[in-house]
Amino acid sequence: MKPFAIYHEHPDWFKPLFAELEKRGIPYERTDPTHHFFDIENISRPYSLFFNRMSPSAYLRGGGQGIFFTLGYLKHLENFGTKTINGYKAFSYEISKVAQLSLIKKLGFGYPKARIVNHASMVLAASEGLRFPVVVKANIGGSGAGIVKYNSREDLQKDVDTGNISLGLDDTALVQEFIPARGGHLTRVETIGGKFLYAINVYSSGESFNLCPADICQTNDGRELVRNTCAVDAPKNTMRVEAYQPPQQVIDAVEAIVQHAGIDVGGVEYMIDDRNGELVYYDVNALSNFVADAVNVIGFNPHEKLVDFLEVRAHDNELSSLTTSAAFQ
Repeated sequence: MKPFAIYHEHPDWFKPLFAELEKRGIPYERTDPTHHFFDIENISRPYSLFFNRMSPSAYLRGGGQGIFFTLGYLKHLENFGTKTINGYKAFSYEISKVAQLSLIKKLGFGYPKARIVNHASMVLAASEGLRFPVVVKANIGGSGAGIVKYNSREDLQKDVDTGNISLGLDDTALVQEFIPARGGHLTRVETIGGKFLYAINVYSSGESFNLCPADICQTNDGRELVRNTCAVDAPKNTMRVEAYQPPQQVIDAVEAIVQHAGIDVGGVEYMIDDRNGELVYYDVNALSNFVADAVNVIGFNPHEKLVDFLEVRAHDNELSSLTTSAAFQ
């Protein structure tokens, strides 16, 4: 079998994936999206599959140039038959919180009330009719980047007047109601192949928006977790996590969202609005970092399930290629 391509820029997040591939003797090549080029004439297919692990938060690590480049590269690969995992369609949702909310709206699920702006001068007008606190949330974020909370209209006015409003890489942002989470937690549901894999409740103060599940340090009963994907020197935080089994209607909704978004491996986050008890979906992730110390949290190693999925997709792709070649002989 041809090697897998693992297309990623973060140095630590995918070490468990590499370990599982190596344990099984599966050949793979690592490619850095932030220092890359491709030849438009090259339509060869050197990989059995191309697994896109590019992060929209790469710009925080000096890799923002890889974000829009990746869209073009994925489209080129797909145009000429390379099997992509989390390909062009999935990545287009990954880098647009606007597209995510629009999809959730289209599917008929709850979401935080929001307006979309493309200039800082429009932020105050967009906040009219929203309940404070609100957040100004960059369209391209990742790892909580580009989100600022405002407790009052006066606070928002101050930052508008002083030019402290940032709309992010594409000058597009959401002005969105801040949702007080019932029970002090959000729920993150992970999927593979468009199907439910597991869910966790994540407890936090509500003041941090960086909720990388691989960097959560404690279970809800206070046991320390071994962080196995984020950087080993990442600062400890007060977030806690526990396994959770969502109701079936939530599982059905999450599966519908990721399937419509073309996300092969990804997660969806939701919470219960403590103001009215309504369930709201607010974040769709095509770059899922599985929870740290997963065996002790959810009872199994999700990277084993992930590589099972990749092997099946690669095998099916190889068979399809052989069948197509034979048809033209």
